[in-house]
Amino acid sequence: MEFSLYAGLAELPHFNPDLDDEVQPPPPVKELRSQLAQADGVVISTPEYAHGVPGSLKNALDWIVSSGELRGKPVLLINASPGGGERAQASLVETLQVMEARVLESATVRVASIRGKLDAIGNVGDAGTLTAIEAGLAALVSAIEGA
Repeated sequence: MEFSLYAGLAELPHFNPDLDDEVQPPPPVKELRSQLAQADGVVISTPEYAHGVPGSLKNALDWIVSSGELRGKPVLLINASPGGGERAQASLVETLQVMEARVLESATVRVASIRGKLDAIGNVGDAGTLTAIEAGLAALVSAIEGA
């Protein structure tokens, strides 16, 4: 499995439908759409913030609602929050269903607290969390191969 990380959330302009020219969108939007179009599947990993999705992620999703890059594409969600990330997950599922993404809800990973589950450089060290992530990624691979 090969991963390509999208690191441009901070560069995306605030969503404005008047700027959403699918022929020549703002360069950061074009890059986001290009990466998603090339992907066989997508992993969205996010913390829960104020009982929902962080604004920067929601902004990115707003830019792709009407352009179709996630239509029919399998998406694995990994959410973390002291409360388990259920609200962020529910919000993401609603938004992604509008986009016609294939959300792998049964494979979603929710981490109740990352405290003590990551090592000093951010690698998952907790066996249960690692097993859940591996199972989620295996489900994503199955969904991609079954497409």
